[in-house]
Amino acid sequence: MKAAAFLYPWDVVGDPDAPARIAALGVRQVTLASAYHSTRALTPRHPRHRIVTAAHAAVLYPPGEAWEGRVPRPYAAGDWAPGDAYGEAAQALRAAGLDVHSWVVLAHNSRLGAEHPATSVVNAYGDRYPWAPCVAQPATRAYLVDLAAEAAARPETSGTELESCGWYGLAHLHAHDKIAGVGLGEAGQYLMSLCFCASCREGYAATGLDPDELAAAVRDALEPLWRGRADDTGWASVEKLLGAERATATRAWREETARTLQEAAVGAVRAAAPPGFQVLLHADPVAYHCGANVGVDPAHILTVADGVVVPCTGGAQALTPFAEHAGDGAVLAANLTVVTGMGGSPATLAADATRAADLGATELRLYHAGLASDADLARVGRGLAGLG
Repeated sequence: MKAAAFLYPWDVVGDPDAPARIAALGVRQVTLASAYHSTRALTPRHPRHRIVTAAHAAVLYPPGEAWEGRVPRPYAAGDWAPGDAYGEAAQALRAAGLDVHSWVVLAHNSRLGAEHPATSVVNAYGDRYPWAPCVAQPATRAYLVDLAAEAAARPETSGTELESCGWYGLAHLHAHDKIAGVGLGEAGQYLMSLCFCASCREGYAATGLDPDELAAAVRDALEPLWRGRADDTGWASVEKLLGAERATATRAWREETARTLQEAAVGAVRAAAPPGFQVLLHADPVAYHCGANVGVDPAHILTVADGVVVPCTGGAQALTPFAEHAGDGAVLAANLTVVTGMGGSPATLAADATRAADLGATELRLYHAGLASDADLARVGRGLAGLG
């Protein structure tokens, strides 16, 4: 089973030993960040630093001239990834015999929301989510589609993985998060992630919903949750809290909005990339979910992209709906966290990979080779060797 490891350019640039070290794990591919959100990352083996602070969402290569005068547009990275850090890292990794695919984060950008608040998701209370660009807004959609094409089809790159290619909502670690005091469950997360910006209000109105009445209904539906009386059974609870007709209409609007964005983004990547360029989406098989692994209709997305990357740490059941619709050649990549301190289990990698394969996985993704300790990497190497 083909395995790929996630990396940031700063894991490689300035560390001449990094490419050979990654190749020695037994992986055949690196999924390398080319457009990424703000983060603070550990670099436990780098000869020059131990902590990298990426202060804002940025492209990790020089943005093209076509962005001049456009709003929104991508931000260049600061000293954490100067110049063409992606290209330099990709070239070094390819020289070590590794295939390189780009890792493109789209609808997750706190700086964009801070500088251009009108681009953000707005909840039913009027609170903005600056980390979450609203994917219903025409200018934002155009930005995301063009960013996908540019950041995916970089030189020295054979494919891409698009993350956050759809709705983002409340569930995000935003700075020092303090939102776990009330257990919202799936229903509360959905209701708190509904957007009421001008574009979404127009979208709801087009389905026959009054946006003001809908926002009031959402606030009323959330009231029991604030009192600690959550009764969460997934979508059934959304229908119970909001009313089946309203719930169905909001879901239809949001899923169509995300679906057409995904179609446009994948199409733009294919148009910009050479023949044979692989396009995968980080995805969740529950279509109303939102976040880095965007909710999709498995049957539909596998007719659009070459496959999906599915979170499988703690269990690979999310693969099953995709496996039911996967045709010949479709990639179903099981994403396994291999950093013990981040909840991963590198010691059980071989067993976890085998279970994922039994549920339909055709490839593995290992998160994250740059963040893992030496001990974790040693366990990864043994686990991959055990797979044969």
